[in-house]
Amino acid sequence: MSVLHRRLSVLFAALLTLFAAPLAAQPQQPEAKTVHARPAIWVVKDKDTTIYLFGTIHLLKPGIVWLEGPVKKAFDSADELVLEIADDADAATQVRIVQRAMDLQGPTLTSKLPEAMRPKFTELLTRYQLPSAVIDHMKPWFAAVTLTSAPLQKLGYDASQGVEAQLRKQAQAQGKTVLGLETTDEQIGFFENLSNEMQITLLTETINEQSDVEKTLARMIDAWSAGDPVRLAETLNKSMEEDKELEQKLLFDRNRRWADWIKARLEKPGTVFLAVGAGHLAGKGSVQEDLKALHIKAKRVDR
Repeated sequence: MSVLHRRLSVLFAALLTLFAAPLAAQPQQPEAKTVHARPAIWVVKDKDTTIYLFGTIHLLKPGIVWLEGPVKKAFDSADELVLEIADDADAATQVRIVQRAMDLQGPTLTSKLPEAMRPKFTELLTRYQLPSAVIDHMKPWFAAVTLTSAPLQKLGYDASQGVEAQLRKQAQAQGKTVLGLETTDEQIGFFENLSNEMQITLLTETINEQSDVEKTLARMIDAWSAGDPVRLAETLNKSMEEDKELEQKLLFDRNRRWADWIKARLEKPGTVFLAVGAGHLAGKGSVQEDLKALHIKAKRVDR
């Protein structure tokens, strides 16, 4: 699985969650056994401010219990929850996203694909019971996002079980302030600003890698559940030399901005629980590395 597609599934956790409502009925899944995960968490502190850093997985299967132990203790102590985006997935947001993600006047998406990819694309739409008349008028980046989520939903992964959804629910119950590092419009802009060539590359790689989606995500979740950012980074960063432009725009630049945000937030007293896609806190160019460059230490919290 290429860097480009692996990163999409974890870096844009918040944005993907907004698109996670299934486009077709999904099969009933068997009752899941309970698995207790122990994901990693880091903390940044000064004399009057504490900021916890926690990596998220946007879709999980029922039965994975992770909001306990040090993670729950850190979350409960926080005054604020900070996510990638704090926008509600309400009807108005969904309409705005679709308006920007569709291309109703231009050539069909199928005609934009290399000829060799068209049969594979059509076969995937049939397999996932996706409406071809709708998908064929999506912009390439949005079709890639849709195809990223569709097989996971059929495999029993659920946005309502994902980390962002559960944290938001708990924050609202506890009366915490919920803030976003970015907005939905900004995240859409990251994709819109990609060249058409890059968007087609994103879609073709997504199509080619469908057979590996389940195994790859399972490896990611296993590493995340075990609190093993090194193994998570190895899964994410294989073939790191590919897609440098996309990596810079979607990963490294954003991590650097978020490290700057953390530095500025340390000037204000309080306790913050910051939760972003797990890929941002693992491997080369992580938020922790950028904090280190700012002479700010992110310490791993003991489990």
